[in-house]
Amino acid sequence: MEALWDALLEPFRFSFMLRALAVAVLVGVMCPLLGGYVITRGLAFMSDGLAHAVMPGLIVGFLLGINPLLGALPIAVAMAVTVGAIERRTGVSADTAIGIMFAGSFSLGLVLLKLTPALPVSVEDLLLGQILGVSAEDVWITGGLAVVVLATLTLLHKELVFVSFDPVGAQVAGLKTTWLDHVLFALLAVVVVLTLQAVGTILVMAMLVVPAATAYQVVRSFVPMLLLSVGLGVLAAVVGLYSSFYLNLPSGPAMTLIATALFMLVTFGARARSRR
Repeated sequence: MEALWDALLEPFRFSFMLRALAVAVLVGVMCPLLGGYVITRGLAFMSDGLAHAVMPGLIVGFLLGINPLLGALPIAVAMAVTVGAIERRTGVSADTAIGIMFAGSFSLGLVLLKLTPALPVSVEDLLLGQILGVSAEDVWITGGLAVVVLATLTLLHKELVFVSFDPVGAQVAGLKTTWLDHVLFALLAVVVVLTLQAVGTILVMAMLVVPAATAYQVVRSFVPMLLLSVGLGVLAAVVGLYSSFYLNLPSGPAMTLIATALFMLVTFGARARSRR
């Protein structure tokens, strides 16, 4: 028992692991919490598109000598709002609008990265994340923005759920559906940016969607689903972090693999029970 306790505490004798744990837990809470709205609204592709589209903002942040999260945040919010505007003005589908913005912005980011080789970041770090390298400033920024996200979701929960499940009914009831869409897109942009340092651009969608989809198979009531998805997200983030430390694995993929394993376990476990 003592050996197990020592093994659990050993990683957190290092300050960088304590910072990584703080960010991992925040990501494990925010992503699944917003993920419930994402899977209900069919916004999984948008979250993936935003994760790639903010690359120019990250690079500009490095060039200006400011925290890259602060550089990426306005780009992400602007992208999210622009996608909604393109969809309304042109009549193209949301997926098409996201694809256009994602391709153009991600390409711009790759060009900027190629033109500025002295940047203290690699393509691998941007794509897969580098949670073990987060600074104390990153932790404070992530924590502060997490409070903003949680407070906004709490205040607008009923309205966002109404719009998510019955957008036409919400509009008839007098809700400002366009404004609520912008709020949800902006929150999604914030969470995507905060998750980038943990799992990178490639795996953001996984942390947003997989825990929520796993919880959806267990409970169908929306609020319990959100709570269970948060628990699964934190579990995946923390176990993934331990795996990264003890098995020398990249932290972002490790977290995603744990989340996916939980999804597969619930999926096939539920099918096995239903056959009995």
